[in-house]
Amino acid sequence: MSRETSLAKNTIIMSIGTVLPKLAMLITLPVITAMLTKAEYGTYDLITTLVSLFLPVATLQVQTAAFRFLIDCNDDKKQRDSVVTNVIGFVILSSVFSLSILYLALYKLSAVIRILICVYFFFDILFLTVIQVVRGLSQPKLYALCTSVQPIVNMLLVVVLVYYLDGGLVGALIAMAASVIVALVIAVMKGHIFSKINIKLLSKKQLKEIIDYSWPMIPNSLSMWLLHFSDRLVLLRFIGIDATAVYGAANKIPSIYSLANSAFTLAWQENAAISSKDDDVASYYGKMFDNILRILAGILAMLIAATPLLFLILIRGDYSEAYGQMPFLLMAMFFSSISSFLGGIYVAHKKTKNVGGTTIIASVINLLVDLVLVKYIGIYAASVSTLVSYLFLAVYRMKNVQNFQPIRYNYVNMSLYILVLVIMCIVSWFELWYLDVLNIVLGTIFALYINRELVKSMFAMMKKRLMNKKND
Repeated sequence: MSRETSLAKNTIIMSIGTVLPKLAMLITLPVITAMLTKAEYGTYDLITTLVSLFLPVATLQVQTAAFRFLIDCNDDKKQRDSVVTNVIGFVILSSVFSLSILYLALYKLSAVIRILICVYFFFDILFLTVIQVVRGLSQPKLYALCTSVQPIVNMLLVVVLVYYLDGGLVGALIAMAASVIVALVIAVMKGHIFSKINIKLLSKKQLKEIIDYSWPMIPNSLSMWLLHFSDRLVLLRFIGIDATAVYGAANKIPSIYSLANSAFTLAWQENAAISSKDDDVASYYGKMFDNILRILAGILAMLIAATPLLFLILIRGDYSEAYGQMPFLLMAMFFSSISSFLGGIYVAHKKTKNVGGTTIIASVINLLVDLVLVKYIGIYAASVSTLVSYLFLAVYRMKNVQNFQPIRYNYVNMSLYILVLVIMCIVSWFELWYLDVLNIVLGTIFALYINRELVKSMFAMMKKRLMNKKND
């Protein structure tokens, strides 16, 4: 199987585990925004974001090392079991210790809320670790299944507990915890994780090797958290909890864009690692960069065009201020996708320190721009700072990656794509129906034109399959 075919196959499988969760979240969003007060939703949004900070601190990012180490030792049963045993053992012990501190730190919240948060965090951390083990064991279908089950179960429980039983924030937290537990049980049972755990294989040497690889990723994860969360902290400090709720709602539709990128990124990390020692790696990486840039630009154009309709359908309650943030956040997600692609190359070459360093700089820029602009443009400071920081991250990584892996970029095409997307964002920002219609036409033509070769290939493939069926 060729590299491209393997990447495409894994991307499709990973897409199932990426698309379904996002769709479930979008279905859940109207219920959450309608049934929770702004203060409750602000707290709910802060909790879901806080896990991104707590995870790397509690685990030292050993779950990311599990994936990378298991790729190299899948054929060595003893080494494989040693990695699984040491990673899961360390995560359980470190999580119990960290959650004890977290429980005390959240003293301003009620005991019930604190307990539910800790329960959710513990099982979520364990679940995220186990599915990274599943990925490392080359079980993409099981990974897709588990990452799909969790949000779907959460969606069903939210409808019952929050909508029908009016459980409020408590009901939402119960739904989050229960859904993670269900997905974790499936991952453990179907992945035969227990059979790979052997207490006798606990090893300080093995754990040290894992941590030596993983700890440089902690600054990266914390910086990514700061990129996402500092906006909310600044808004909370200078404007109030209602502003964080508006900004949280504004992020929901742009996050749809991550559907096109996150599945590819998961598959790309493995593909890039396997291909890193090939003779034609430079040309291969360059080709993949051009291809994914066209696809992502086309998808973003269609999403910008669909934003007015999606906003009406998905966002309930008094969140009209959120609409103006979306053009900035949509472009930010585009540059985030570029940096994620390059991040896969960093990981493939085990340049974890470089990954963390570039993200730290971007997060500092994000915070500084936030603090400078919030008094002048209010909530817009959050979306503008996010755009600026991701633009910097993409440009910096494009240049920095050349130090260890030369890649050729098509700057002309890239500039044209960005220009069209910026124009569409400006048109969308005015909220005029006839301009929205213009965006739909422009976005469709643009997406189809730049991806015309891919569209032709897809039609040719469909035609071939239809002809084969007729011949049968």
